[in-house]
Amino acid sequence: MSTVRPYMGANGFANMTLKFETIRDDFALLDDWEDKYRYLIDLGRDLAPYPEQHRDAEHKVQGCASQVWLATRASDGADPVLNFDGDSDAHIVRGLVAVMIALMSGQTASQILASDPEASFRTLGLDTHLSLQRANGLRSMVARMKAEASKYRDGFQV
Repeated sequence: MSTVRPYMGANGFANMTLKFETIRDDFALLDDWEDKYRYLIDLGRDLAPYPEQHRDAEHKVQGCASQVWLATRASDGADPVLNFDGDSDAHIVRGLVAVMIALMSGQTASQILASDPEASFRTLGLDTHLSLQRANGLRSMVARMKAEASKYRDGFQV
C-alpha cells in the first residue's frame, strides 16, 4: 500500500496531500486493529516536520493527554479555505493528527463548522477502538479546528 507523501510549502508548513477518503479506504482493507494502529503510526511518520517556532502555548491543543500542536493557514476572503499543520509527541496521536488534517484541511471555514468529524471517525471504527484519553484528545483537536474556523470566518486577520 502506498501513500502520497506531504511536501513542505514555501512558508515552512507541511501540505497534507493524503485525503480522508484514501485513509478510510485503506482502513477498510486492514483486517485487525494492530494493522490499523500501525497504519496510523505510518500516517504520522508521513507528516512533514512541524516548524519549531510553532511548538508553543499558542499552538498547543488543550485537553490532550499527549502534547499536540496545530497551526492554521487561511486563504483570503469572507469564508476562507483553511489548512492545518500539526504534530504530537506520541506516535498514534501523531497519526490521529494526520487523519484530522486529511479530514479538515482544504475546506472553507463554514464547511468545517458544519462538518461532523465524529461521524467520519465512526466510519473508521475509531469511536470504539480508542482509549478514553485518546478519544478526548481527538475531540479536543476537533474543537480547536472548529474554533479556528469560527475565528477566521468571523473576520480574524493575522
